[in-house]
Amino acid sequence: MAHDKDLKYLTPIAVDTKKKKYCRFKKSGIKYIDYKDADFLLKFINEQGKLLPRRLTGTSQKFQKKVSQAVKRARHLGLLPYVADLLK
Repeated sequence: MAHDKDLKYLTPIAVDTKKKKYCRFKKSGIKYIDYKDADFLLKFINEQGKLLPRRLTGTSQKFQKKVSQAVKRARHLGLLPYVADLLK
């Protein structure tokens, strides 16, 4: 008879080891998000030009609002497109 210690699995047991989300702005100590830095703002935009939500980026609510405002200002000045096909 097999004991619990002798029990072997063909595949490893799935263990939820999710990485903890963190706000990159709080971690780096960034207080101001520059709307003129289009390359940095592209990290928060998907291929179609839409803003990525907080649940994907891990950004805190305070800085997500600042990111969205910076993206809107960059779009208004023409630094970022409003709509794009395969932006990245």
